[in-house]
Amino acid sequence: MGQSIERAIDSTEDLELAGIWKRGESLERIVKNADVLVDFSLPEANAEVIAAVRQFAKPLVCGVSGLDADQLDALRELSGQIAIVYDRNMSQGIAVLRDIVQRAAASLGPEFGVEIHETHHVHKLDSPSGTALQLADAVAAGQGVDPSGAAIEFKVERRGEVPGDHSVAWSSATEALTLSHSVTTRDVFSAGALLAARWVHGRGAGWYSMHDVLFSGK
Repeated sequence: MGQSIERAIDSTEDLELAGIWKRGESLERIVKNADVLVDFSLPEANAEVIAAVRQFAKPLVCGVSGLDADQLDALRELSGQIAIVYDRNMSQGIAVLRDIVQRAAASLGPEFGVEIHETHHVHKLDSPSGTALQLADAVAAGQGVDPSGAAIEFKVERRGEVPGDHSVAWSSATEALTLSHSVTTRDVFSAGALLAARWVHGRGAGWYSMHDVLFSGK
């Protein structure tokens, strides 16, 4: 993702790359010189990232996969001091899909069964994907139930180098509805992260997502 973000910044006129953090280098130097930190590193680096953005009070865009509950709690606590955009999927399309899915789930009755289908490349370890779980949360929110109480069937496939395909399907005895999103290149996540970086710059402390970036206005 680092190279993808670097290419995306190079192709814009309003952004400048302050630096790319590499293993063994000083993160503090980069954060000190940056207006916003974009983090797509590994969960193992989370504590160091939190320490650096807290030290310099810089906003953070975090798209790290695989953060555990304690790490997420630490980020949420930090959002009381700085602005944080955290999302498992930085795609604009997925943010829109989640919004539509929640509204559809609120409208369709209990006679509709729900399935979430997701396909990713063979290297992806988590199953279902974080995005599939987000879509499940959107279904549950629309139904007004806890995610653990939503009756959702997951269909997971791992093949080739698929960047990410997701769909939510409702079906009853008389009709079916499917909402879907496909990624053609992982550059979409870089584009979304930079959109979030522009949005969060100068924003007050808080816990935000791509939904806020797209739907909360300027």
